[in-house]
Amino acid sequence: MSSPATPPAPHAAAPGLLARLAGIVGPRGLVTDAREMEPYLVDWRRHYRGAALAVARPASTAEVAAVMRECVATRTCVVPQGGNTGMCGGATPSPAGNGIVVSLSRMNRIREVDALNNTLTAEAGCVLANVQEAALAADRFFPLSLGAEGSCQIGGNLATNAGGVNVLRYGNARELALGLEVVLHDGRVWNGLRGLRKDNTGYDLKDIFIGSEGTLGIITAAVLKLFPRPRARLTALVAVDAPAAAVELLARLRGACGERVSAFELVSRLCVELVVRHIPGSREPLGGRHPWHVLVELADAGPAPTLREDFERALSGAHEAGLARDAVIAESTAQAQALWRLRESIPEASRDEGLLYRHDISIAVSRLPAFIATAAAALERAFPGARIVCFGHLGDGNLHYNCLVPGRRHVDPAARDATDVSDLVLDIVREHGGSFSAEHGIGQSKRAALARYKSPLDIAIMRDLKRALDPLNLMNPGKVLPDG
Repeated sequence: MSSPATPPAPHAAAPGLLARLAGIVGPRGLVTDAREMEPYLVDWRRHYRGAALAVARPASTAEVAAVMRECVATRTCVVPQGGNTGMCGGATPSPAGNGIVVSLSRMNRIREVDALNNTLTAEAGCVLANVQEAALAADRFFPLSLGAEGSCQIGGNLATNAGGVNVLRYGNARELALGLEVVLHDGRVWNGLRGLRKDNTGYDLKDIFIGSEGTLGIITAAVLKLFPRPRARLTALVAVDAPAAAVELLARLRGACGERVSAFELVSRLCVELVVRHIPGSREPLGGRHPWHVLVELADAGPAPTLREDFERALSGAHEAGLARDAVIAESTAQAQALWRLRESIPEASRDEGLLYRHDISIAVSRLPAFIATAAAALERAFPGARIVCFGHLGDGNLHYNCLVPGRRHVDPAARDATDVSDLVLDIVREHGGSFSAEHGIGQSKRAALARYKSPLDIAIMRDLKRALDPLNLMNPGKVLPDG
């Protein structure tokens, strides 16, 4: 993990490069002042710091293409960047300072909303919340939703194949994109902006770039799927005794309410305690101190009374079966927001507790209870007093399974760089047939894990693809693929 120390002096640019870039993107579009570049050189968690020759902020696809042509001509590396909200350092440049950051923030237009086709075409720099609002203005719904939606950008969401809280019903970012526009390493523009549900004409090229974290090309625009706007919502917090009961409850709710179950979030006892301790205005959501909670959200285009009746019937049956111990249903938008605030405040609340080893893992829903029990026991044996901050998207099998180890602090570089906790957790994930990265991507923080847990053939195929689309290794080098 790179230290957030003072960055090294950047390398010298190829003669005339910065002047030519300024000619392309204009005076507002090229940042070279060290203080102005600072926000682009550090990830939001301040775990990684890099350096750059400059930050280019193109305002159009044509400008992105022209920038790339200059960079390939001078063998200058490029780091694409959206809202810089990633968790793995994937948008942070190298400390070598021999490349430029290409920020897409000025490319923030909604190009088209086609309500009859249920599609929206957005440029890569559109903030996710603005895409959601544009859909609502057309009486439609764009379901991608995550904690950083007020600052993350749709290009970055697609480049990392973002998940969020509605994956259970609507899928990841990959499932929400119908077409892309991408600038390749040499400045050619692939125009795949087609709003088609069926297009069986060879390889699905858009899926190559979604999740590639800017290592194969720069996404500049996308055609996104829209859905009917929900007319009724129900948000509830349910107390359960164990993750196994939560999984059984999920099955019952989906049986009774079908696809109207859009979110199903697991929250451990410790998570609630951390939020109450560190987040002003927070309080225990239910009367008792329950070991686990699930936050449930249902949405429907039909009337609210029908949605509530079906939910309460299913919840009553779960209570009789001993699966649900207590519950509260939000009676207003403010109450629903308060329940979601409890869930969304967990990352912030856990930051003040010490050095947190974070794991964004995915396992088949049916096997999650066994994983949670096995991992907790193994961590306690290896690190007595370890505390597990376990929460996340139980409905689609994605947990944020994080660990606090007594005595380890952020200020200790040896503790920060240690892999013993993560190796233990991720080995157990592998034993349960899971993935070590569910929705945060690889970036630079998980390259070693990719080498450890992906097969040699997987990595070889990825390297072949990288060489084919980026033969000079100029696109976000040092990200995703391991060294070698």
